[in-house]
Amino acid sequence: MSNSKSYGETAIENNASVLHSDIEKTSIWKDFTALIKIGIVNSNLITTFTGLWLALHFTGQSFLNNLDIVFFTIVGSSLIIAGSCAINNYVDRDIDHLMERTKSRPTVTGKVSLGKVLALGITLISLGTLCLFFTTITATVIGLLGVFTYVVLYTLWSKRQLVSNTIIGSISGAVPPLIGWAAVDAKLGIMAWSLFVLMFIWQPPHFYALAMRRAKEYKAAGIPMLPVVKGFKTTKKHILVWVAALLPIPFFLHSLGIPFLILASVLNIGWLVLGIYGYKIKDDMKWAKLMFVYSLQYLTIIFVAMVVVTLV
Repeated sequence: MSNSKSYGETAIENNASVLHSDIEKTSIWKDFTALIKIGIVNSNLITTFTGLWLALHFTGQSFLNNLDIVFFTIVGSSLIIAGSCAINNYVDRDIDHLMERTKSRPTVTGKVSLGKVLALGITLISLGTLCLFFTTITATVIGLLGVFTYVVLYTLWSKRQLVSNTIIGSISGAVPPLIGWAAVDAKLGIMAWSLFVLMFIWQPPHFYALAMRRAKEYKAAGIPMLPVVKGFKTTKKHILVWVAALLPIPFFLHSLGIPFLILASVLNIGWLVLGIYGYKIKDDMKWAKLMFVYSLQYLTIIFVAMVVVTLV
């Protein structure tokens, strides 16, 4: 690890001058949001809130009467996710300069000192854990397990060594709705675990599609993503299998009603049909982009729908 980090520091210095013009254009806020990966934080907020909302709904509790729980859950989960992402940036500083979408991160350009990045990550995780402690012990433990999975099992271990890194990383990505639910109801029932499974299964096809589009960059960085190790043909098959695995999930969420069951099933079938159609598209990059965009819309629609159907 020491050799890797030493190389990373050298890479940062070498790239700092090249990226000088970009550094001048960034603001403190932009650097901060890049360090915590604000996009990941925001997307996980949706699933955390949905888990919390559904727990309140199915336990017969009022949203307005539990604003303190809502606050501590949303802030706490956001902080531990942001902190974990900051540490991920700290660890990956030696390879991020090799990829287009990460080469301008503050940890690569050297605009923010590495010590501050690590301190930021630890501080945010600590504050987030404290916030979750004001909800339930179960939510706190689940949050810490998510941090451990993302930082240790994914970032420090599997990301650079195993082709199954995406699957391992999907565990942490599936934790937010469980945190939200556990903050209200520590007795995690079938619906809470169904949300976890839904998020877990959704991630491989989402990230495999992204990895296909960034295969050259991942290869240059030495990250053994599925498209890099097994090729596009195998990756497309894996994507279809994971999407097909989503088909039964809506039936475990039947308490949300028939309209939701129909909507979720249509979304699942639509994604699978789009994937199968991919075999008729000769342009793998075009297919991967379609699958990636669909996955983003899928996640937003299905989780927002879970909240909407409880309001009507």
